[in-house]
This record gives sequence, C-alpha cells and structure tokens, in this order.
Amino acid sequence: MNLNYLIVFVISMVPLIELRGAVPFAVGFHNADPSFNMVVAYILIIIGNMLPVPFIYLFARKVLEWGKDKPVIGGFFSFCLKKGEEGGKKLEEKAKNGLYVALALFVGIPLPGTGAWTGMLAASILDMDFKKSTAAVLSGVLLAGIIVGIVSFGAFGAVNAITG
Repeated sequence: MNLNYLIVFVISMVPLIELRGAVPFAVGFHNADPSFNMVVAYILIIIGNMLPVPFIYLFARKVLEWGKDKPVIGGFFSFCLKKGEEGGKKLEEKAKNGLYVALALFVGIPLPGTGAWTGMLAASILDMDFKKSTAAVLSGVLLAGIIVGIVSFGAFGAVNAITG
C-alpha cells in the first residue's frame, strides 16, 4: 500500500481535522502523482472518518459524566454536557421529525467543528438512535467529502494555473 493512502486514512480519523483535512492532502498527492487513485483515497478517508463514530457514541457521554465532578477537567466536562444538552433540546424543538436530516446537514456542511466527531457527540448527548445517527453522520460525511473534494480540486487547479 502506498504510504500516501495510509497518511490520508490516519488524517481522516483525527478529531477536528477529519475528512476536511484528509481530502485536500489526497488531492495534493493526486496532483503530484496522477497514479494516486482518488476513488481509493476517498473510500479510505470515509472509512477512517467513520471508524471512531461508534466509540464516540458509546463512550463520549459516559466520559463527560464521569469527568464532570473531577478537579481540573470537571468545569470543562460540565460545560460540554450543559451546552450539548441545551443545544440538543433547541435542535430537537426546531427540527422535530427532521432531527436526523439536521444532523446529516450539520456534519455535511464542512465548517470547523461540524464533522463526524462533533455530530456523533451531539447524537450521544441527545440519546438519539444509534443506527439512525450513524446513517445521518455517514450521509453528512459523504456530502462533506464531495464538497471538500470540489473545493480542493478547484483550489489546486487555480494554483496550478497561476504558477504555470
């Protein structure tokens, strides 16, 4: 396996960076070496981005609950729980039956802090259905991958046009 495939796979698992950082790397690798297969890279990035999702859902709330009364971390953990619950209640009230669509769009719009990690953390805090949440997050990840891919190819194309 080409080391560049491993690099984009690992980058896609890193919180906050995730797919949004891995796809531009993949496009850069492809521009440097056209034999770097973007379809293979995209599949690896999706798998890498989704790999932590079940663990986030199953353990995030438990870790936050455990740490909320601990010295040093307690304030931050309590803040995360409170904000997650408040934000979740507001989202539930506004989205009603469209909560999973809202989750997919939240993850799918590639802005900082809106990736699979954050989306699944929100689903965990809201006690949303695991299977539906995972499907919504996967839909969002696929959408974000397409958007980031288009932007990345456009950016690299513009740089190549300028630099000749």
